[in-house]
Amino acid sequence: MKYFLTAILLLSPFNDLDKIARVNKTKKEAREAYLNGNYEAALNKYRYLTDSLQVIDDDIRLNIANAYYNLADTAQAIDNYSQLFDSKSKTVRSTAHQQMGILSSKNKKFEEALDHFKEAIKANPANEDARYNYELMKKILKEQEEQEQQQQNQDQKNQKDKKDQEQQNQDQQNKDQQQQQNEDQQKQEEQQQEQNKEGEGEEQEKDQEQQQEEQKKEEEGEQKEEQQPKPQEGEEAEEKEGEEQQNPLSEKLEEMKISEEKAKMILEALKNKEIQYYQQNKRKPTKRKDPKKPDW
Repeated sequence: MKYFLTAILLLSPFNDLDKIARVNKTKKEAREAYLNGNYEAALNKYRYLTDSLQVIDDDIRLNIANAYYNLADTAQAIDNYSQLFDSKSKTVRSTAHQQMGILSSKNKKFEEALDHFKEAIKANPANEDARYNYELMKKILKEQEEQEQQQQNQDQKNQKDKKDQEQQNQDQQNKDQQQQQNEDQQKQEEQQQEQNKEGEGEEQEKDQEQQQEEQKKEEEGEQKEEQQPKPQEGEEAEEKEGEEQQNPLSEKLEEMKISEEKAKMILEALKNKEIQYYQQNKRKPTKRKDPKKPDW
């Protein structure tokens, strides 16, 4: 039993030295592969150190994250960077935040990126890359805010212009409709006036014809009166008596619905007949009695 323990004790130092040698060799090979851009080989070497040789080293974990980053394996890169936020090494902690800021900015997460660059500066104020990226991100965010404000203003302006244009179109449409209504109303009024003029013209023409007809009748009546012989005293008395009886006669004429003019014409005709009868009787010679002959 003693020999076995002694053998183990004697072999342990040699095993540690061998492990150290392999670790150092693998680190060197991984570093050379990484610098040569052979990120896949570098990643395999670093994973061998952590998984097989059980090396716990934040620098190796950072190199693993960087290898994933360069291989465009964003998910693995973020996972490994995130494990280094509590690293005791300020350099590792600052670099991890800086790389996370770069990944966030690539994904257009500018505010998140700004926070990571700020943490990188807090962890290591000497990290000039992180400081530069922080200022750059602030500028980008400011420009983005200005662009968003400009876009918002432009959208509001476009909306206002659209609304104003719609209102202008509506006003123009209302104006056109009102103008059309006015024109239609004016046209209708002109047509009505024209019809009224035509009606008035026809009415005036009828009145004029009626006046001419009445005047003609009056002139014919006057001519007839002039052609008739003047009545003698007896006739004048009869005419006067007829005039005195005219009022009750007018009432009877109204009841019979005979116009006064027509009645006058009838009376004139009757008078003419009476006069003719009177004149005929007046012209007949009266036979004188022959004294020589007896009365019988």
